Amino acid sequence: MLATLRHRDFALLWFAGLVSVAGDFALFAALPLHAYLLTGSAAAAGGVFAASLLPRVLLGSVAGVFVDRWDRKRAMVAADLLRAASLLPLLAVVSADQLWLLYLVRAATGTLGLIFDPAESALLPRLVGEERLVTANALNALNNNLGRLIGPAIGGVLYASGGLGAVVLVDVASFAVSAGLIALIRTDAHPERSETVAEGSPWGRLRDELRAGLRLVGESRVLSAVFLSLGIGLLGEGSFEVGFSPLVLDVFAGGASGAGIILSSQAVGGLIAGALVARAGESIPPRLLYGGGLIGLGLADLGTVNATAVVSPGMPAVALASFFMVLAGFPVVALNAAAQGILQRETLDAFRGRVFGALSAVQGVSMLAGLGLGVLVIDRVGVVAVLSAGAAMWIVAGALALA
Repeated sequence: MLATLRHRDFALLWFAGLVSVAGDFALFAALPLHAYLLTGSAAAAGGVFAASLLPRVLLGSVAGVFVDRWDRKRAMVAADLLRAASLLPLLAVVSADQLWLLYLVRAATGTLGLIFDPAESALLPRLVGEERLVTANALNALNNNLGRLIGPAIGGVLYASGGLGAVVLVDVASFAVSAGLIALIRTDAHPERSETVAEGSPWGRLRDELRAGLRLVGESRVLSAVFLSLGIGLLGEGSFEVGFSPLVLDVFAGGASGAGIILSSQAVGGLIAGALVARAGESIPPRLLYGGGLIGLGLADLGTVNATAVVSPGMPAVALASFFMVLAGFPVVALNAAAQGILQRETLDAFRGRVFGALSAVQGVSMLAGLGLGVLVIDRVGVVAVLSAGAAMWIVAGALALA
C-alpha cells in the first residue's frame, strides 16, 4: 500500500481527490438542506440528487469519446477549474423562486464530472502500473470515504454558521487546489490511438467512435458482466435512496440524528476497508473481490433494512443498522476497487474513456430507474419489503458476476 503511495504522480492525484471529495461532500450535504428550508418540500431536496444523475444518463457515453481524444491530465484540470467557476451562481440562491438555479448548477457540475471521472480512471494505470491497480483503486476508495466522513460534518458546521455561501466558497477552493495538484503530474497523459481516424463530419466521427467503444463492451464477456451486474445492483440501490428516510424515521424511529449516525457508519467501515483492500488487493483475484463484494453488500443491506426484526425501534435499531452499515463499507470498497481494476485491465488505453463513460451512463440509468420504482411502490408495499428486494438484487448481481 505504501509503495503505491510512493509513486509521486499517484500521490498527487490521491491528495487532489481527497481535497475535492471533502469539499464536494460538504456541499452535497448542504444543498438538499438549503432546498428543503427554502421550500419545505422533500421532493425539492430529492431534486438535487436527480439533477446530478441526469447528465450521466444523457451524456455519459458521449463524454467518454472526448476523454479518449484529449490529454487526460489537462482535461481533469480544466474540469476542476470549470466546476469551481460553475458553483459561484449558487451564491445568488436565496429564495424558492431561484431554486431552478440550484438544479442547473448541480447538473453542470455533474456534467463536468463526466469528463473528470473517466479521465482519472483511464489515467490511473499509467501512474501505478497494471500490477497495482486494485491497490490504487482501493486507496482512492479510502480517500473517498475520508471525504465522505469529513465533508458532511464540515458542510453542516459551515452552513449553520455562514449559510450556503460559506459552503460554496470552500468547495470552490477545494476544486482549485485539486486542479493545482493534478497540474503537477509529470506522466504522459495523452491517450493512445489504436483506430484509424475516421473521415467525415465531426458528428459522424463522434458517432463512429462512440459505437466502437460500445461495441467493445458488447463483445467482451468480462466487460458485459461487470456492466450488467452493476446495473442490476444499482437498480436496487436507487430504491434505497428513496426509502432511507422513511426507513429511519418511521420504521426505526431514529430521527435525524439516527440517520446521520447510520450514514456515517458506512464511511467508517469504508476507511478501514480501504486500507485492508489496498493491502490484500494484490493477492486476492479481482473476480472474487468483485463478486464477493456484490454479495456481501446485499447481505449487509438486508441486515440494515431488517434491524427491527431483531431489536426494538429507537436507538437499538439505529445501533444494529449502524453495525451492518459499518460491515457494508468492506464489500463496497472491495467491489468498486475490483471493478475499476477489471475494466482498466480488460480495456485498451485508447478505449478507456469511452468504457468508463458508458459505465457512468448505465449507472445513472439504473439509479434513476430504481428511484422511480421506489417512489411508485414503497407506499403501496412497504419500505422494508421494497428495500429488502433491492438488497437481494446485489446478491443476484454477485452470483451473476461469479458465474
